[in-house]
Amino acid sequence: MASDWLGSLVSINCGATLGIYQGEVSAVDPHGQTISLRQPFHNGIRCPIPEVSFSAVDIKDLKILDIPKVRGAVNNLSEGKLSTLPAEDKGPVTPKAPITILRRGAPLGPRAVSQASIQPVPRRSGAQSSSAGLPSGRSKDTECFGEVTAEGLDADFDFEGNLALFDKNAVLSEMDNHGNWPRQRTTPGNPAVPCYRHDENVLEGQPVVYRQITVPQHGGKEFCTDSGLVVPSVSYELYKRLLQVCEKHGLSLERRLEMTGVCACQMALTLLGGPNRLNPKNVHQRPTVVLLCGPHVQGAQGVSCGRHLANHEVEVILFLPNFVKIQEALTHELSLFGQAWGKQVSSIRDLPMSPVDLVVNCLDSHENPHLRDQPWYRAAAQWANQNRAPVLSIDPPVSGPGQALAVEAKWSLCLGLPLALGEGAGRVYLCDVGLPRQVFQAVGINYQSPFGCKFVIPLHAA
Repeated sequence: MASDWLGSLVSINCGATLGIYQGEVSAVDPHGQTISLRQPFHNGIRCPIPEVSFSAVDIKDLKILDIPKVRGAVNNLSEGKLSTLPAEDKGPVTPKAPITILRRGAPLGPRAVSQASIQPVPRRSGAQSSSAGLPSGRSKDTECFGEVTAEGLDADFDFEGNLALFDKNAVLSEMDNHGNWPRQRTTPGNPAVPCYRHDENVLEGQPVVYRQITVPQHGGKEFCTDSGLVVPSVSYELYKRLLQVCEKHGLSLERRLEMTGVCACQMALTLLGGPNRLNPKNVHQRPTVVLLCGPHVQGAQGVSCGRHLANHEVEVILFLPNFVKIQEALTHELSLFGQAWGKQVSSIRDLPMSPVDLVVNCLDSHENPHLRDQPWYRAAAQWANQNRAPVLSIDPPVSGPGQALAVEAKWSLCLGLPLALGEGAGRVYLCDVGLPRQVFQAVGINYQSPFGCKFVIPLHAA
């Protein structure tokens, strides 16, 4: 019985792990419960080995696609070229005309047409003949995937090699040499309208004016923004007049302190790492910022910055010595800073000895340069230089000729318009404190905002 199935075409399903195999049965072992396939296909791909054996425990399903005896019967019938299928004897039935069963692939000749009055409709190779009632000699997989061929099954398509056959630069160069680029098109209203490429601007723009700010008294330096706009520096005398005009127009010191604190806080948060450092997953690594402030307006600006930093969950330590008399604006800022739960110290010994994340320097004053001779100033400057933390200076003054800053800063933040800062100021940034254009015009400055969509922008030496 096992030998009767030799030569049959079967499909063996071995599950999701082993897949599906098709091939011709070459051996069947009833005792060992194994079956072997010759010239097998695995999941529609020709196997590199000539024969594969399967155990009964690995077979999930087995389908017989073709039986040799049935295939031989079909061939024997086709040898006669003419076969009559008699009708059943169940009463008077109109006799049917004989049907010619041709060999697969044999052409229809004139003799075959004359011998049969009814011809079957030609069907695709491998399809079953419903009129004859015989199974097809080819499987459905062969009908779908085509004949068995071993050519090119193991060779991958060489995309890089075929792409190298097309020389794009040579084609573009030839188009440029022969002038095949469409540069103009004609219309009834305008006979010569230029055609633009994808990298050309369609709208005709006005020439860009990069010097949009002019000052009556040049400060000695010029800066430029990332977009190329020129920002000239101003002298401290002109800057002082500008602040006086602000007071007359209603832009009080309290408003400027609040705006300066917000801009300085935004810059400090960016320097601390922004969203990468300040997020709910890093609550155990809160950054530490030390504010070094003096008893003046610049110190009040630092306190305002510290209050906003404390509101953003930054650990802030404010250093401010004990003074008998301080300005009213500084007193008000200290009161608000205390409500933000910031820490205030008056001695250098209370500052951390280990490096912190950022030091904000507000020790210097434009009006009183003699503060540098005070013991508390020298102690605070020495601590900042030894802590090895980066320093951000807010509104630093211009150092005199041959005079260096006590605290070397990595960044310096100027307000409104920059001063001619020295090399010790580090990289210069400019913040918008909300000065109206009419205030600039009142002191003879032609002003157009260089900030764009930001409140703090970097300045580069022109």
